[in-house]
Amino acid sequence: MLIAILVAISLLAGGLAFIAAGAAMRTWWGRAPAAAAAEAIEAHTRMRRFVRDRLEADVLTGLALTVALAAIVAAGLIVAALAVAVRHVEGLSDVDSAAALWANRHTSPLQHRLLEGVSGLATTTGVIVIAVAVGAWEWVRVPRRTIPVFLAVVTIGDSLATNAVKAAIDRARPAIDPVAATLGPSFPSGHSSTAASLFAALALLAGRRRGVGARAALAGTAVGLAVAVACSRVMLDLHWSSDVVAGLALGWGWFAVCAIAFGGWLVEFGAPVERAAARPGPAPVSPPGGRPRAGASAAVGARRRGRPAPPGRS
Repeated sequence: MLIAILVAISLLAGGLAFIAAGAAMRTWWGRAPAAAAAEAIEAHTRMRRFVRDRLEADVLTGLALTVALAAIVAAGLIVAALAVAVRHVEGLSDVDSAAALWANRHTSPLQHRLLEGVSGLATTTGVIVIAVAVGAWEWVRVPRRTIPVFLAVVTIGDSLATNAVKAAIDRARPAIDPVAATLGPSFPSGHSSTAASLFAALALLAGRRRGVGARAALAGTAVGLAVAVACSRVMLDLHWSSDVVAGLALGWGWFAVCAIAFGGWLVEFGAPVERAAARPGPAPVSPPGGRPRAGASAAVGARRRGRPAPPGRS
């Protein structure tokens, strides 16, 4: 029964991520919604320009950066709120205890072994094997010398961040399984954090030069696998439910940090720019009854990119 619940929760999470990612990419990426958003703001010109630039889907520092920054802020708020709640909110402790006791009562030896297999995806050995295999494949498919650096920063940085929070909070693990007491502090879940950051990073690498449907499917798969690992940690009585929620948030937040740091020249956030460049540009502006002004198209293109027009051309 536990395995069926784990699969159902993982499929639900992955399906929601697939729908959300697909809808976002079809609605925003490769388009320019910024103009409509800016027109709706009756503020100073600078504010309209700022909002327009942050929602621009055709440039690296536009919508992609905005989404990543929002993910970082959301992750930080979730981890901070849970860190306070585990110390001061009795209701959260009751929920955590109920989940741990229920999982312990419904676990059979076979289910326990299967859950250990799922949890093993985020162990040190599992991370190395998966990261090396997928990283090598992606190196061959779309070569980038920075792929190993990106994966190393994602995994090692996530581990350092998780252990730093663990040391600061120092929360005890569930006492049902004696093995848990030997594993160190409980909050947040390191396996959940590692799974969230690693699988998201691999999905981002694997999505390079692929269509919207493939990228959405990869995002859904990454989320589903991370949630499966998180659920397995609770069902194995090795973490409280709030530990794994914080771990997922921390992992996805760290991934967003790395995506910003490497995005411009590794994961190709600029890909929509290439597609936009392939579309025909605006027709040259012609004065009444005359030839097109020299440099008119260059001025229009410069304005679309948010840069001043070439001197003497507009």
